[in-house]
Amino acid sequence: MNDYLGSSERRGLMAAMGPGGLGLAGGVFSNLRVAQAQALTGTPPEVERLSVQVVTDSYHHLFLPSGAFGEVAVQHWARPATSAPPRTLQNEWGLALHLQSARGAETRQVLVDFGFTGDTLNNNLELLGIDAAKLDAMLLSHGHYDHFGGMVGFLAAHREKIRPGLPFYLGGEECFCSRETGPADAPSNFGTLDRRAIAEAGLQVLFAERPSLLADHGFTTGYIPLASFEKPAQPSRMKVGLAPDGAGCAPAGLPAGKRELSLVTDDFQHEHAACYNVKGKGLVVMTSCGHRGIVNSVHGAIKVSGISKVHAILGGFHLMPMSQEYVHSTVAALKEFDPDYLIPMHCTGTPFYEAAKQELPGRVLLSSTGSRYTFGA
Repeated sequence: MNDYLGSSERRGLMAAMGPGGLGLAGGVFSNLRVAQAQALTGTPPEVERLSVQVVTDSYHHLFLPSGAFGEVAVQHWARPATSAPPRTLQNEWGLALHLQSARGAETRQVLVDFGFTGDTLNNNLELLGIDAAKLDAMLLSHGHYDHFGGMVGFLAAHREKIRPGLPFYLGGEECFCSRETGPADAPSNFGTLDRRAIAEAGLQVLFAERPSLLADHGFTTGYIPLASFEKPAQPSRMKVGLAPDGAGCAPAGLPAGKRELSLVTDDFQHEHAACYNVKGKGLVVMTSCGHRGIVNSVHGAIKVSGISKVHAILGGFHLMPMSQEYVHSTVAALKEFDPDYLIPMHCTGTPFYEAAKQELPGRVLLSSTGSRYTFGA
């Protein structure tokens, strides 16, 4: 993978995909701006405060009390009494997070993933008071529909608000590959990230295959090595190539071993995790799905940042389809990091939540759509 990212072929590809246009995907997408994200060099930036709000997830626990959970300020959304007719947050299979960080008087806001549908995402953003005009960046964790499905509806609803050239961080060209799931002899379509919608919204696509700065305040892990017992979880299959209308992924943008194939079992080389270095606390690592493995993701964050203290791990850990033995092995491995907090979401599953509460008492929080977690001062 390192050879691929640093190869002369790769550098030539990025030149072709530079600020002037995509080049490889046909004239219909010639105004899609693609560049490399700014590389993370040295110790990542330090923020004084980070708030993570769950915009979309599978569950909404209406009566959870807000307050302090140890050092974390937790605010659970409550339905407004003045709403007429009554409205509430919507839940669905998918995940979307809103991040707000602060360093002195400087703040940044980032939307991570988009859930399954635009209707749910837009409804929840409105009720939570999140203004698309204030976003400093967007990030897609990986190319699965339950994480990008709401993007087109979001861009359509907020196109006039989103600032021109808004950075959109992707883990690489593989994000654009069409995907399928289910049995090979009866596959189900799992969607294609829409290049046209991204281009028409005027977003600046930044490939973050290597560790990269995220809106000046955070960083992404880039490619996540397989450093533990974990292997890519429940892979989909990705189709290599471009459709006549330019949709799909350009083979030249993929690792050499995949370019000549038509269908590839997903190993999620394009998945990356969003991370922050919170002053006096340590790393906050967010894996939206963790197909590369939640333990591998945290290992990756520690390695690229040089920071060993892990304050919080949150997001989807993709353990729902795994055996009890695998789940307990994961809990044991995470315990070795000695995290202050675990906040499982989305595809993690109840068995992990129960096992982690036993092994890490007082450190595991119950997540809910609309919940906001604030780390640091």
